[in-house]
Amino acid sequence: MRQETGQIITVRGVDHYYEWIRHPENSQPKSVMVFVHGWGGSARYWDKIARKLSQDFDCLLYDLRGFGRSRLPQTPLNLTYELEEYAIDLAALLDALNLERIYLHSHSMGASVGALFVDLYPERVERAILVCNGIFEYDEKAFSAFHKFGKYVVLFRYPWFLKIPFADRLFMARFLHRDIAKDERRNFLEDFILADYEAALGTIYTSVSKKAVEIMPQKFAQLKVPTLLISGEKDIIIPAAMGRQAAALNPHIEYVEIPKTGHFPMLEDSETYLKEVEKFLQKAVV
Repeated sequence: MRQETGQIITVRGVDHYYEWIRHPENSQPKSVMVFVHGWGGSARYWDKIARKLSQDFDCLLYDLRGFGRSRLPQTPLNLTYELEEYAIDLAALLDALNLERIYLHSHSMGASVGALFVDLYPERVERAILVCNGIFEYDEKAFSAFHKFGKYVVLFRYPWFLKIPFADRLFMARFLHRDIAKDERRNFLEDFILADYEAALGTIYTSVSKKAVEIMPQKFAQLKVPTLLISGEKDIIIPAAMGRQAAALNPHIEYVEIPKTGHFPMLEDSETYLKEVEKFLQKAVV
């Protein structure tokens, strides 16, 4: 299966990278599934899952504003790093590509963007898959410490990290319960290093905030689109308990926990992950 060459499209004043993954032996137009990545990453980590699903979907992958290959312009823009703004970015991207209705597949911070998108534009979403997301409880001291630590993490990033032996393994250790391929680990580290400073720091503040704690339960409760929420059983970034709490708020949300996986169940156990996704999609069609 061949991945098509990525392209650049201007969305709300920012050049966004996007690419299509389509099955070469099934060229008939199909429903579109859009993939949204999480903090510090890029669309690259969705590649294998998109390839597997391309038999049934035309898969659209893109890099969020300020991450991956969606570089920010030198001229300041009148855009914030609120997650609602990223949901509006997605709507503008779909408009630019003449896509009316999609299946949405999103992860971590991207799943928060996904939930906000579904809330804002329910008529544009057929089905939603939210991965490694949930409901946080507000802790002022813990959030303040996280923001302070995050600022230093974002500030001190250097390309020479990529030359350090095992740097990719050390970087990903907190996110994983099972190991993943070396090229995937290296891609994560590279994307993290290349992420725009303002975008990386800004989304740390908006993702983990009192506002997010207050509004996200409402957004989960209001979802009117059939939704699958997937957690990794051993995820320490967004523990599975937070996903269960979010799913319990809404009968439209189906909850699945992938055993013995951390924050990237789609890569740590792609076989089980795909079985659960396909089961949900088949059930939703009935």
